Amino acid sequence: MNVAPAQLSKTAPPTSLGLGIDAGGTQTRWALARAGKVLAQGEVAGLSGLQMADEGGRAELRCTLAALAAALQPYGPIGAIHAGITGLPDSDLQGIAEMKCLLAQSLAMTPQAIHCRSDIRLAWHAAFSNKAGGYLIYAGTGSVAAFVDSEDRLHRAGGRGLLLGDEGSGGWIAAQALAQVWRMEDAAPGSAMAESAMARALFAAMGSSDWTSTRAYVYKGSRGQLGQLALAVAASAQEDPRAAALLRRAGQELARLAEAMVQRFGPRPIVLAGRALTLSPLIEHSLRQHLNKALGPAADIQLQQLQPQRQAALAAALAAP
Repeated sequence: MNVAPAQLSKTAPPTSLGLGIDAGGTQTRWALARAGKVLAQGEVAGLSGLQMADEGGRAELRCTLAALAAALQPYGPIGAIHAGITGLPDSDLQGIAEMKCLLAQSLAMTPQAIHCRSDIRLAWHAAFSNKAGGYLIYAGTGSVAAFVDSEDRLHRAGGRGLLLGDEGSGGWIAAQALAQVWRMEDAAPGSAMAESAMARALFAAMGSSDWTSTRAYVYKGSRGQLGQLALAVAASAQEDPRAAALLRRAGQELARLAEAMVQRFGPRPIVLAGRALTLSPLIEHSLRQHLNKALGPAADIQLQQLQPQRQAALAAALAAP
């Protein structure tokens, strides 16, 4: 699918290399293209606009950008970049300018050759070939619903971070699962390991079953690191009804985002995207079930196939030259 013409960068000749970046909390996907042909693609660690808030985060961000620069080095100079960055809303003009400078410094470019927007806008344009296409329900480390109208205005539901929401996302699933496990431990210390396959899977993923380790993992680790614990929840769903119920709740929460968009703008096609939606079929099944109940069959809601994980980066690369 194509990025809308209004989003295309005009800062480099058509024969130059275009770099597309789709930066999420868990992974940063990239793709290189020239003259409409994708030449290479890959991924590095996750990065976020939120990392610019303190020097520790900036150091991590620079490290990730250095790894990206090293991966791109064999392909020669890049003419233009089209980047979608999580944690960097379109309204944060200062943050966008700072991110462009960091990208320019790391990749030996000028900020003028870099088109930087929010990752959700990039993902929406990757999912829909026309501006009035429909609603994107994205569930990765975080979750959000998005719609870009005919005047190129981005409308959102959710996407407020784990402290205020992100329901249905990988980070939310992991946080909810850990909360359940430690409530079990409050009531009967040692019971989680004995009674819950979900607890055993989570503790194995973290490398320890003590509270000190969980506290450090949650409060000192990255959002992406926390989100990856959702894999352990999904892996235990067949054995542990707690895990299965939590995955079904995730689908219900994502359905709520879709329902909110339909109520605001009317029935349109719905595209599901993001790695959290691939964790278990229980999530999509629950989403469908709750949407049908809330909106009814007459709403003409179409739940399309999940988009390939690198599609946003590929679309951005093709748009960048």
